[in-house]
Amino acid sequence: MNLERFLTRGQPDWTRLDELIEQARGRPERLGPGGVRELGRLYRVAAADLALARRRWAGDPIVARLDALVGVARPLVYDTESQSEGLVRFFTTTYWQRVRERPLLLASAAVLMFVPAALAVWWAYVDPAAALGLVPEEFRGATNPRGGDLGFSVPQQAEFASAVFTNNIRVTFLAFAGGIAVGLGTAFTLIYNGSFIGAVGGLAFASGHGSLFMELVTAHGVLELSCIVVAAAAGLRMGLAIVLPGPRTRGQALVDEARQAVAIVLGTAPWLVLAGLVEGFITPAGAGLEGVVGVGVTLGAIYWGLVIWRGRAIRDERGISP
Repeated sequence: MNLERFLTRGQPDWTRLDELIEQARGRPERLGPGGVRELGRLYRVAAADLALARRRWAGDPIVARLDALVGVARPLVYDTESQSEGLVRFFTTTYWQRVRERPLLLASAAVLMFVPAALAVWWAYVDPAAALGLVPEEFRGATNPRGGDLGFSVPQQAEFASAVFTNNIRVTFLAFAGGIAVGLGTAFTLIYNGSFIGAVGGLAFASGHGSLFMELVTAHGVLELSCIVVAAAAGLRMGLAIVLPGPRTRGQALVDEARQAVAIVLGTAPWLVLAGLVEGFITPAGAGLEGVVGVGVTLGAIYWGLVIWRGRAIRDERGISP
């Protein structure tokens, strides 16, 4: 069976299931006995179609649509999962699956941020005077050292790290929200932020204080930049849905992808909080370059290790892919 035939065969059932979900409004008893039986039958059909689509057309938007449809219908059919169980499942499994299911978008987001960052590092290193204009005033202490400590007292070091953290939180949500502008807002946010980070780092290295700059940003920066990439990939999902909706209408494609994208951002938020705690307690502790690099690499490895491990499609006890 090819994809076109699969879509033609399944579309009527999926549309009907969506209609029943809307009619139920969270309470399947509103459908009556016949409607409940139809809901169960169509749910099983959609779950089977989702399993088939994941195996044969893993990168196609139809997988996200069916995944969202099955995810909404499942509580109506089984009505056994409590809210707390649903949250546990989301943070231990579903979130990681959503992050992992679009690897090309993750790679695109990373390229859009880290390639400009690398170019900006080189530019700032060879032409510091020109690159300084790209750096906001509050970050220039890291690029214009006075003495051997970037001109920062211990409280100022904490203030600088906090400014970097606050900036990265803002960038995370801008990268996500920019997806609604056909992905162009996301791309601009990534390119600008990557250039800004690279310029600050390049200027610090050019002034001979690259090591201390790394001490100020590495412990929490690895995890924060990972969160930015993931949120940006979520934003690109929405932009791609508008440009390439596939067999769906653009409105339906945007709604489907926006559900997944919002879930990704909500699941990423606790990791930003963790990065903030690291910034508040570990960065000012003076652990030295080796110590902060160890913390940063460890946090990054844990996060991406969970993406690889927990992001795999896992079949539940009923034999249905979640």
